[in-house]
Amino acid sequence: MDRVVSLAPNLTEIVFAVGAGDRLVGDTTYCDFPAEAKAIAKVGDTLHPSLERIIALKPQLVLVSTASQLEVFTHELENQRIAVFVTDPHDLAGVFRSIEQVGQLLGQGEQAKLLVQKLRGRSDAVETAVSKVSPVRIFYQLSAEPLYTAGRDAFVTDLIRRAGGISVTAEVSGAWPKYSAESALAAKPDAIILPTGGSMGEGNSTIAEALRGSPAVKQGRVYKINDDHLVRPGPRAIDGLEEMARAIHPEAFK
Repeated sequence: MDRVVSLAPNLTEIVFAVGAGDRLVGDTTYCDFPAEAKAIAKVGDTLHPSLERIIALKPQLVLVSTASQLEVFTHELENQRIAVFVTDPHDLAGVFRSIEQVGQLLGQGEQAKLLVQKLRGRSDAVETAVSKVSPVRIFYQLSAEPLYTAGRDAFVTDLIRRAGGISVTAEVSGAWPKYSAESALAAKPDAIILPTGGSMGEGNSTIAEALRGSPAVKQGRVYKINDDHLVRPGPRAIDGLEEMARAIHPEAFK
C-alpha cells in the first residue's frame, strides 16, 4: 500500500506513529499532528470529505473512522475498487487494536507492535499508581453550550476509569450525548475535566452554568487537559491518560 488517504486525525497520527507517514497522499483539514500532516493534500474536513478529491489522488487504501458517519461514502469508494479500512474504538484496547491493524495493512506490523507495547506499558504504570487510591467522580465536559459529555461508547470514558476516576455519565447511551442542565445539576461531580487548549484553542474553557455550584468547582478541582489527547483515539491518548491521572490523583505520583 503506497498511496493512502486518512479521513480522521487519529488515523493520520497512527499512520505516522507506525512509520508510514510518507505513504499518506491525502488527509483532512483537521489532521494537524505531526507537523508534516499539515503539508499533505487536503480532501475536506472529517465529516464532509470530497469524494472527487479522494479519487483524484488514486489511493489504494482509505482509512475511515465510523464516528464520521461515512457509510454511504464507503460504498462509493468500494465501487471505485479502493480498499477501505474502518475503525471506531470505544476503549483503549480498541485504540491499541487499531494501531496494530493499520500497521499490518501498511506492512509496518513489527513497528506497530513495538509501539503498542510501549503505550500499554505506560497505561499499566498509570493503572498501578492509581490502584491504591479512591476513585474520583468526574464530569467530562465536551462542550458547555450546548452541554455535551462523554457517554458509554466514548473511549475517553474508559480512559477516565483507567486514570482512577468514575465518569458520572458512564451509563448514558451513545458516545457524545447532549446533557440536560437538570441532570448536570444533579450529578454533583467531585472533579470536572475540560478538554481544551489543543486544536480547539481556548474553546470549552468555561464551565457550564449547571456545574458551577458543584463540589468540583467549590473544591477547585477543574482540570484543563489538551483536547487532542482526549478526543482522538490514537497514540497520544496515553498522554491524555497520564495528564488526567496526575491531575485527579497527584498523591499517587509523588
